[in-house]
Amino acid sequence: MATVPNLGKVQLQIMQILWERGEATAREITDALNQTEPIAHSTTQTLLRKMEAKGAVAHTVQDRVFVFRPLSQESDTRESAARDLLTRVFGGSVYGLVSHLLKHEELSDDELQRLRRLIDAAPHSEDPK
Repeated sequence: MATVPNLGKVQLQIMQILWERGEATAREITDALNQTEPIAHSTTQTLLRKMEAKGAVAHTVQDRVFVFRPLSQESDTRESAARDLLTRVFGGSVYGLVSHLLKHEELSDDELQRLRRLIDAAPHSEDPK
């Protein structure tokens, strides 16, 4: 897995936009973000500069406009964020993470069935005796 920088909530929203579109200008990103909650264009530009410094995005110049693209795949970023959460918050315990989610999040019957199938299909190590 490639090294993926740690990103904040809005930075991850920006990455989601870039993964969906492939590339976008700062204005296009601001407009997309504003569909769910207000954000100033200058804030988007600042976040993009910080993300570029972290190695999360890069830009090219087209007609004097910066066009940004993601430098990591969505799957790599999810894996990195999940591993970071697992390690920092749950001390590496998958059981701790899953039990917390089961106790504190509402799951539909469909989600519970899918989780049961996933657990049943998971590879298990043999119990040493």
